Amino acid sequence: MAIILDGSGLGVEKLVRIARDREKVELAPAALERIKICRAMLEQKIAAHEIMYGVNTGIGEFSEVVLNDEQVQQFQRYLIYNHAAGIGEPVPEEQVRAAMASRINVHARGHSGCRPEITLTYVAMLNQGVTPVVCQKGSVGACGDLAPMSQIALLLMGEGEAFHQGARLPGKLALERAGIPVPGLQARDGLAAINGSNLLTSISALTLYDMDRMLRQAEIACAMTLEALQANMKPYDVRLHQLRGFPGAIRSTQALMKIMAGSDLVTGKLKTKVQDAYSMRSSPQVIGAAHDALAHAKRQVEIELNGVGDNPIFLPEFKLTLTGANFQGTPVSLPMDMAGMALTMVCVLSERRLNRLTNPALSVGLPAFLTKGAGMFSGMMLSQYTADTLIVEQRMLSAPACIQSIPAAADQEDFVSMGMNTALKNLQILDNACGVLGIELMAAAQALDFRGFTFGRGTQIARQVVRKHVSHLDVDRPLHTDHNAMKALVRSGEILEAVERELGDLG
Repeated sequence: MAIILDGSGLGVEKLVRIARDREKVELAPAALERIKICRAMLEQKIAAHEIMYGVNTGIGEFSEVVLNDEQVQQFQRYLIYNHAAGIGEPVPEEQVRAAMASRINVHARGHSGCRPEITLTYVAMLNQGVTPVVCQKGSVGACGDLAPMSQIALLLMGEGEAFHQGARLPGKLALERAGIPVPGLQARDGLAAINGSNLLTSISALTLYDMDRMLRQAEIACAMTLEALQANMKPYDVRLHQLRGFPGAIRSTQALMKIMAGSDLVTGKLKTKVQDAYSMRSSPQVIGAAHDALAHAKRQVEIELNGVGDNPIFLPEFKLTLTGANFQGTPVSLPMDMAGMALTMVCVLSERRLNRLTNPALSVGLPAFLTKGAGMFSGMMLSQYTADTLIVEQRMLSAPACIQSIPAAADQEDFVSMGMNTALKNLQILDNACGVLGIELMAAAQALDFRGFTFGRGTQIARQVVRKHVSHLDVDRPLHTDHNAMKALVRSGEILEAVERELGDLG
């Protein structure tokens, strides 16, 4: 069944289905009617020569330049040409698809003023698999993602490039093969196609989906390490966290206990320390804080996905045109900067647990660097090096982009969100997180091989999945193959899916 886009109810999970699973979309009939009503009002205002920004005026520094009737007809084409000014490699198709769905949902609110043909063309492009080629860099995240959205809008004129059925084609040819007519651009159409933070928001939505899965895998890795280090289980009593009240910590400790249920540690058969190090007993509080940060970011992103991010905005019921800054990306870039920092923080915690697994002074009787041939063999000594360098890169990437504004357009646009920088660096933080957590999972599985007690059901399942991809490190071998295999395993989510298939949702 197609996903209905009506200007409300577009959440992260639905966007993932559209972007990655290529589910069909439909524009709600009521939304189409709203678009038509808004367009009719706009055409009346154009005929009356009412001055409206970006319709019969220039934009940015040229907003005070009023266009004549002939210029109004040509202006949208040159607007798109001028703003299609990005640089770099193409954005992945799933991210472009998500941005198009997001833009359709903005139009569906009925306040953007474009012709319905514009919105319906985007619907057809999604359903027929025509994905514009968009450069990755160029947006400053205010006035919208103008550069990338303009490359999408080039196809509305039969120009630009697009991916279709695995081929990179001229835009006009891709549309022809898909049987999609070229709608062309009339007054307002171009600016209505580009003037919102749709790409940075859509990348953020997909990233949040992956980050949530990453935190659940961090809990699996943590549980395995806690068992390998024979942790005192009192810090994971949910009542402790309920007394403090943070929902993320409550969620996290419940997940940890679910994973370790049935362990000799949980049933009290093993003697443990009175109190463990912070990297162990603080894990629910730290991973929980990350859950809370992601929950806030998700709320902000979903508000934006269903909001009217545009300029100007038309209110047909009042016959009114309002100009403002609803394209401003800061409401998304600020919480997404925090989300990136949260994931980095969880990886720092993961590396500290990894250190305790490999350090013979801290590992509660495990062999040094998790090898029985210490001296002749170095075991997983260098695995920590690799995790460390990934974390240093994550820390550098975690510097917030939302405070890095550089004025543009002759100081008319003198504060911008730099939200696209946030979105792009979060993708790198997420990629590194796959490596860091993969190494902890690998080390924890190695450590568990040296323990002889009964592990929790979730721990057992996770260890079995790891062993499908990486064998026990009996004698030294080149570890880069194992590291990359574990990174790919975390990226795939196979461990998470196996554990949740047996235990239920960890969230």
